[in-house]
Amino acid sequence: MSESTAAQAAAASPKPVTNAFEASIRSPLPTIVEFLIEVLGGPLVMRIAGRSDPTALAGWVDGTRKPRAAADKRLRIAYRVFLTIQAADSDHVARAWFVGLNPQLGDVSPVEALRADRHLDVVTAAAAFVQTS
Repeated sequence: MSESTAAQAAAASPKPVTNAFEASIRSPLPTIVEFLIEVLGGPLVMRIAGRSDPTALAGWVDGTRKPRAAADKRLRIAYRVFLTIQAADSDHVARAWFVGLNPQLGDVSPVEALRADRHLDVVTAAAAFVQTS
């Protein structure tokens, strides 16, 4: 991508997406996990992270434990996507989007797609959702 094309793409991107991406990179993981637990609930966050032990979440929130790299990546992407949809609509709609069967994801939920490491598909589906809202 040329420099001018990259600049045009950046200018065309909605501001909340850029902010959500930056927040997902800059925010400490305990903050991200705590937020996701608050808005999605512990069971969904554990599903996204690929964990079945709720003590892992508590350790991630208080900083006494760290997730594996794959779980960290899934949680940061979930945070980015939630913030993107939340900025365009509401917490309620963002949560419903995460658990609903999504035709753009082959009629699986974004939670399941994240769990299957379909990161780009989930980010693309969220961007499409925001653009049609």
